[in-house]
Amino acid sequence: MLWSKISAVLPRNEEKFPLQFSDKVESSVVDMLKRSRQQLYSGDTTSTSRMLNAQIILDISWEKLNTGTWRHVDKEWRRVYSYGCFFKVAALCGEDPSEDDILQAIRTCDMGLLMGAAVMDNILQVLVQILQGEVRKPTNEEDEIEHAASKRIKIQCQHVPVIKEELAVPRTKCPSLESFKTNYLLPLKPVILEGTIDHWPALNEHPWSIEYLRSVAGCRTVPVEVGSRYTDEEWSQTLLTVNEFIDRYVLNRMKIDEKDGVKGVGYLAQHQLFDQIPELKEDIRLPDYCCLGEGDEDDITVNAWIGPGGTVSPLHHDPQQNFLAQVVGSKYIRLYSPEDTDRLYPHQSQLLHNTSQVEVENPDTVQFPEFSKAPYLECVLQPGDVLFIPVQHWHYVRSLELSFSVSFWWS
Repeated sequence: MLWSKISAVLPRNEEKFPLQFSDKVESSVVDMLKRSRQQLYSGDTTSTSRMLNAQIILDISWEKLNTGTWRHVDKEWRRVYSYGCFFKVAALCGEDPSEDDILQAIRTCDMGLLMGAAVMDNILQVLVQILQGEVRKPTNEEDEIEHAASKRIKIQCQHVPVIKEELAVPRTKCPSLESFKTNYLLPLKPVILEGTIDHWPALNEHPWSIEYLRSVAGCRTVPVEVGSRYTDEEWSQTLLTVNEFIDRYVLNRMKIDEKDGVKGVGYLAQHQLFDQIPELKEDIRLPDYCCLGEGDEDDITVNAWIGPGGTVSPLHHDPQQNFLAQVVGSKYIRLYSPEDTDRLYPHQSQLLHNTSQVEVENPDTVQFPEFSKAPYLECVLQPGDVLFIPVQHWHYVRSLELSFSVSFWWS
């Protein structure tokens, strides 16, 4: 029974269940948390009553999370939100939950993992693993339909630019650490590293595909960017399950495009998916060259980039070194040196100062006359390639087909 699996990972009794908060959290909220804790162990309250208390905790903390800018949200309120998610999951799964209850509990765990802060040794991560084991897996017939659909997607390749030899990003096969440091890292020169991720399970034992992503993470909730590029006025973000994202923006993309225009482009971009879903983290490895950085392993930010052909990251630069590893599909990438920043017309606003105003593949030469004079390198990144993008180097990225990439930001 599901509840016996859940209760096995909970503290044995109320005394062992921690609820310590600073005075930033009002005593009335702490009292509500303590009441939810008591209900968890007393066994004489209804799931409706437990759900009501959990929802009150979630509503109060959600308001705090959405007041002011994210960086000014006190971590204590993120912890309160995680406890609220935990108590809601307990209420959903306490009796005889339906499949819809279990899916709602998984979504609740994900909301806590995305918006909250870890509590009780990251209990939400433990619970979501248990819950995922209860969800129905697709049948062989459904897998075959899925495989046929994803094969059709792969055929729909976008316009592939011809790369001129003199503009091509150089390639090198498995350079030594010393060679990479001397020839590329210290002089800050872009390069494509070949043969450095061939051992990844994502390219071997667990080859990444739409079907694999569904099987590992289909019911998990993730943030999705909607719109052609983040500089567009109609660009927005939404929360969807991975299954909803695939159905809406990968498999049925053409249908949505005809109806909504550019709003039909959806991109799971710059998301720390591997912290949220550790099963996927097991399919990748940190590039050895990251050890040349100054921080330790925990300082490396690993992001997922998953989307259909046509998704674009406008010309921009990042404050850290970047390895962009291509796992599925291909991407066209153009790179500009920070020395040419003045010719790239960065946005004037503080929010977008690291992003160019120019549409790289269709520039307005009247509004941005100097742009065409800026020298650049370009490439088509293929599965198994890793592009080194030096710190502050401007880069523009367009997916040529269904694409899964992983970026590693390090200092």
